[in-house]
Amino acid sequence: MEGWESATERRCFMPNITFSLDVETIKKVRKIALEKDTTLTALVRDFLSSVAKRDEQKKKTALKKFKASFETLSRDMGSRKWTRESLYER
Repeated sequence: MEGWESATERRCFMPNITFSLDVETIKKVRKIALEKDTTLTALVRDFLSSVAKRDEQKKKTALKKFKASFETLSRDMGSRKWTRESLYER
């Protein structure tokens, strides 16, 4: 199947990160991962990916609202009858 990668192939291209977490949290998350038939690493990867996607979506939404405000609030000011130089004449 074209475009399909196994988890092993994807991991080969992913850099590793290291972080600290308290033992109790690790135990709880490992239990959750086991219940979901996955790994702690996969849960962390999925969580961080969702954070990145959510942030990207927030930016897209903000840009869309910004552009919509221009369409709503912009007015035709007619042709420009001034030059930059004339604005600075004293």
